[in-house]
Amino acid sequence: MTAVHGYPDKQVNVDADPLHLSAVAQAALVREGRLTAETLVRRTIERAQETASRLNAIVVPRYDRAVDEARNIDAAVARGVDPGPLCGVPMTLKDGIASAGDRQTLGSRSMADVVAERDDLVWTRLKSAGAILIGKTATPEFYHEVTTTSDLHGVTRNPWALDRTPGGSSGGAAAALAAGIGSVAVGSDGGGSLRCPAACTGILALKPTVGRIPHENFPDTFGNYSSIGPMARCVEDLEMMFAIMAGPADRDALSLLASIDNQAPGHADLIGTSVGWLAQPGGYPVDREIQDICCFALQTLKRDGASSWPDLDPKLLDGAHDIYRVISAVGHAGRLRQLGSKSRALWGDTFREIVDLGMSYSAADLAIAQDGRTVLFRRVQHAFRTVDVIAMPTLTRSPGPAEQSCPVHGEDYAAWAAALYPFNLTGHPAISVPCGFTSAGLPVGIQFVGRWHEEWRLFDIAAGLPQTMRRPQL
Repeated sequence: MTAVHGYPDKQVNVDADPLHLSAVAQAALVREGRLTAETLVRRTIERAQETASRLNAIVVPRYDRAVDEARNIDAAVARGVDPGPLCGVPMTLKDGIASAGDRQTLGSRSMADVVAERDDLVWTRLKSAGAILIGKTATPEFYHEVTTTSDLHGVTRNPWALDRTPGGSSGGAAAALAAGIGSVAVGSDGGGSLRCPAACTGILALKPTVGRIPHENFPDTFGNYSSIGPMARCVEDLEMMFAIMAGPADRDALSLLASIDNQAPGHADLIGTSVGWLAQPGGYPVDREIQDICCFALQTLKRDGASSWPDLDPKLLDGAHDIYRVISAVGHAGRLRQLGSKSRALWGDTFREIVDLGMSYSAADLAIAQDGRTVLFRRVQHAFRTVDVIAMPTLTRSPGPAEQSCPVHGEDYAAWAAALYPFNLTGHPAISVPCGFTSAGLPVGIQFVGRWHEEWRLFDIAAGLPQTMRRPQL
C-alpha cells in the first residue's frame, strides 16, 4: 500500500489493475516509481485497441506519441522531478478541443483534413500537470446531437449495452472512460453534452459555471452558453481536473470574472445544506424507475445532514427549449459563414436542417430568445434564495438505440435532456453523478445544480453519494 499525494488518508493497492485506479492513485504510483508511466499508457492503449471495434470511442488515436510522452515522464521522475498532479495519467480529449498536430474534425466530413496548429489552453494546463493524451474521442457533427453518430466516424456505442447510445455530444469520451480507456477525460457541454453521456455511462461530469474553465474558441465570448468540463469515475479525480483546468484567460471574457479556488482536498459535511427537488424538469415526464432511483439517492444525502427538501416550482424551467432552439440554431447557422457554402454538401442531413432553421430566424427572434434567457436566469436565481442546491434526474429516460439521431432542435431532445440545456442558458454549474442502475442494467444519473461559482458545493454533494464500483463487461 502507498499513500496518495494530496490525499494522505487514502491508500493505494499497488497490486490492483492500474486501469481501475483513480487518476490520483495512478499519479501517486508513477511519482513514487512503483509504476512506470509507459506501462500505464501501454496498458491503456491495449484496452483502447481491444475495444475499438465494439465501442468506436477514439477516432483520432495518438498512441505512438503518447508512449514517447510517457517515457519523458518516467525520465523526469528518475531525475527526481515531480511532473505534476497528473503525473503520467493517460486521458482523452473530445475531438474539437485542440491539441497541436492532431486532426480537429468535430465529427464532420467538411473538417476531415483539418489539423490543429496549437493546443487549446485547457489542454496546455493539463499537459503541464503531467497528463498524457492517448487520443481524441468521437462526437456527432459539430456537437449538434446528444447521441454520438456521424457520417465521418460512424456509430459510437455504450459499454454497458452495445446496442444503446452513450449519449452525446461527448459520447466518445464517456464511452472510453467507462470502459477503462483513460482514467479522466475532457468534453464540452453546450446543451447537456457532458452530463447526458455521463448519465448514460455511469460516470461523473461537471459543467462548470460559464467561464469558470476558459472556452477561448467559442465564437461569441460575451454570449457564451457552452463550457469545457472534466469527466471522471470518482469525485476526487473530477475535483483535481477542475482545479487544473479552471482560471481566467485573456481570450475568454467571462473567465475574467471567475476566481480560482485553492481549497485543500477533502469535503465539508452536508449539515444544513438545503436541496430543492424538481421532479419533472420543464414539465416533461420522467420514467418511474429513474425517478425512484434518484429519490433513493437523495435519502442518502438526507442521512448525511442535508435538510429542507422542498419541491420547487414545477414551472421553473418551462419554455427553456423554445429559447434554446433559437439561440443554438442561430449559432450553428454561423458555420455557413465560417466554412463557406461548399462545406454544406459534406454535412449530414440533420446538421443541414439545424443550419437552415437558424438561417430562418430573424434578428428580432434572436433578441426575444436572448431576453428569454435572462428571464430564465432570474427565475433560477430566485429559486436559490430558498435552497442551496437544485436536484433532478439528469435524463428523463434511459439511453435509446446507438444509431438513433437526437439533434438539439428536435422534440425528442427537448424531452430527454429537459434538465440539461436550461442551465447552459443560465450559466449555473451542474454535475451529473451516477446513482444506480435500472432493472435492465443501465446506469442512472442524478443532477445537482449550484449557484454561480459554487462548484465546491456540488463536489461535496457528489462525495456524499456512494460511488458505484461496478464496471461494464466488454
